[in-house]
Amino acid sequence: MNLPIKIELCSFSAKEQQIRAIRTQVFHQEQDIDPALDFDGLDEEATHVVAYLQNQPVGTARVRHFDQTAKIERVAVLFSQRNQGIGSAMLLEILAYLKQRVTSNIILNAQCSSEPFYLQLGFIAHGSIFQEAGINHIQMRYVADSNA
Repeated sequence: MNLPIKIELCSFSAKEQQIRAIRTQVFHQEQDIDPALDFDGLDEEATHVVAYLQNQPVGTARVRHFDQTAKIERVAVLFSQRNQGIGSAMLLEILAYLKQRVTSNIILNAQCSSEPFYLQLGFIAHGSIFQEAGINHIQMRYVADSNA
């Protein structure tokens, strides 16, 4: 049985406790990323999403805007809740939000292990693999006219 996933767009200050808890568990504890790299002082300028399953926060991501470019960052789903469509639901909500804002260029830096996930949602790899927080990443761009 698939449970309904609720996605909420919000400011960082509105859901800071839930956002911090998810990112701490995924990035700091699971992936051993330095909290100072994750909480980089840019959260207040971003739009955030929080995903809920049975009213429990289970995923989060942020979007920052630069002129006509939007950058999706800090995509995280709790380990115990993965492979249930939560990440896809968050990204589809973000893409719908960005389409309403007529954002023409949508990018993200994907961990290489997550590249297939983003490919399924209409992103394509762009450029070379690089290191970020000690993890291999690849920049990806959303192709708006794909049927993802």
